[in-house]
Amino acid sequence: MKLLGRVSALGFLALAATSAPRASAQAPVVVPIIVDTAVPIIVNAVKPKPPAGTVKFEGFVMNANIVQITLRAKGNDQSIQTFSLSEAAAAKMQQIVDRGGYQYGDKVTLYYDPANLKAIKFTGKPSKPL
Repeated sequence: MKLLGRVSALGFLALAATSAPRASAQAPVVVPIIVDTAVPIIVNAVKPKPPAGTVKFEGFVMNANIVQITLRAKGNDQSIQTFSLSEAAAAKMQQIVDRGGYQYGDKVTLYYDPANLKAIKFTGKPSKPL
């Protein structure tokens, strides 16, 4: 009887071990923390590019009025070009002329249409008139 009790007890343990669910590690439930996004930091402002199809010309003023501007090339003293001004450029030139205008030798950067040599945009600080 003792042997039968041992066998039945071992059988019960074996049956209990195979039918019981296995213990597994419980993974913690991770809830993502929602954080307000920070405002982006602007390092440099985006500068608008000149219109497509334009060519840049850097030079020194020889003569400038509200209709045209004549420039001597920056790297080549023998190269002189005259550009007619577009309506927007002429309006800007009118404001500059009212304040004294460009003087001989003022440095100017000009963007122009190479097909008809019309100045679309120009930049440069006019010097004080004499």
